Amino acid sequence: MSRLDITIAGEINLDLILYGLPEQMPTERELLATGFSMTLGSSSAIVAHNLSSLGSRVGFVTRAGDDALASIALLRLSTNGVDLSRVVRSEGAGSGVTLILPHGPQRHILTYPGTISDLRFEDLDLEYMASARHFHMSSLFLQRELLPRAPELFQKMKAAGLTTSLDTNDDPDDRWDDGIEQIFPYLDILLPNEREAMRMAQADDLEAAIARLGGKVRTVVVKLGARGATAIQEGKRFNASAARVEVVDPVGAGDSFDAGFLHQFLRGADLTTCLSCGNLCGAFSTTGAGGTEAFRDHARMQDFLERQGIPK
Repeated sequence: MSRLDITIAGEINLDLILYGLPEQMPTERELLATGFSMTLGSSSAIVAHNLSSLGSRVGFVTRAGDDALASIALLRLSTNGVDLSRVVRSEGAGSGVTLILPHGPQRHILTYPGTISDLRFEDLDLEYMASARHFHMSSLFLQRELLPRAPELFQKMKAAGLTTSLDTNDDPDDRWDDGIEQIFPYLDILLPNEREAMRMAQADDLEAAIARLGGKVRTVVVKLGARGATAIQEGKRFNASAARVEVVDPVGAGDSFDAGFLHQFLRGADLTTCLSCGNLCGAFSTTGAGGTEAFRDHARMQDFLERQGIPK
């Protein structure tokens, strides 16, 4: 039996979130917030943390700074059971940090990259990563150093017998190229949101995007927020409705969807169950600050999922 269910290669940083800010933010004024939270950020780390909370055995590979922020972020993962034995620390390097300023349904997101983009192909212990049953990658376009060899990485994981998944997240340059088409032949599950799917497929509507991507990747899962999620697998369509919760913070909901979906996929569940668990985990994430705080309360998480008919 494999020691790990899934290995994840990607970025790590903390999110600093200020709540209750005025809608207009004039310069040269001291503006007061009504709430603050410091949470584990970055899509890759959020997926790793929440997968581990759900019970999957997770190995996480990243290049982190050697400052206090990195230590806090890594501690959040390690205390949650994520294996960090292959993490690389960059001596003298500062960690990335994201400042999130919500204004009702909209938000400003400001990021200092730090070591976010520094993970290199040479940093990866491929034997360790291939010891899992599945390989996942998030934030493809933020992995500036790793991106040129990402197709090679996916090819090696597939050759080692792993299933694979990818959530590109947004492309800051809005180009949507950089070799992503070269990854598709080695990809089992693609996990974009609606906008990402359309930009990736160069399509003007979602249905056209799903059709084009579905012809290139075995399973395409599109996150639709309050409208739930839809997927196409070898020409067959699947849908699942969103769960209704009282939203505290939508940050990380898409990454939490990935965790819920992949956790059920690794258990051998059918696609409808994977979609439903993804929707539930995405919704549950919004009941706490950031993308991981809700999942740190394991008892509440388990109760929420069991009440929805999905056991751990």
